[in-house]
Amino acid sequence: MMKSLRFAAALLAAPLPAQAADDPAAAVNAFYAVYKDQHAQGGIPDATGRLRYTPVLSPRLNKQLMDAAAAQARLTAKVRNAPPMLEGDIFSSLFEGATAWKVGACHADAATARCAVALSYAPPPAQNAKAPKPASWTDSVILAHTPQGWKVDDVIYDAGFALGNTGRLSEMLQMVVTANPK
Repeated sequence: MMKSLRFAAALLAAPLPAQAADDPAAAVNAFYAVYKDQHAQGGIPDATGRLRYTPVLSPRLNKQLMDAAAAQARLTAKVRNAPPMLEGDIFSSLFEGATAWKVGACHADAATARCAVALSYAPPPAQNAKAPKPASWTDSVILAHTPQGWKVDDVIYDAGFALGNTGRLSEMLQMVVTANPK
């Protein structure tokens, strides 16, 4: 337990590179540096995953993830063997998630920024004939300017995949909370 607390404190105390605090594109790259090691879990990140994301997400998005995780826990407590309400990668349009990214143009004002991100998915070497196909798409990352600098505040799913995520990440998280009230 004490080891977990020290790990959590170290994660929260670790400052972002100065450039990420001042530059929306650098903040998006900092987010994807965390994402690349976390997205395979799929669904709403667990407590450890949320701790890893905390330094790169806005307080609003961190709270939404925590609220959605609590709502999922309420559902699981009520319904034995309830499946997760959100499955697959929640931070991109594609269920399998992205394996590479390139931050494009960012448009910012004093409080918010929007960055286009070119994403791609390359499946691992084929294990079977049903392996997903490679894919490329663009999503938009919304950032909020906080006292600690730019932080990811939302994701707009721009790809339009037939079976992928649509709308916004914040809308999906709110749906989970609304479906499983306190």
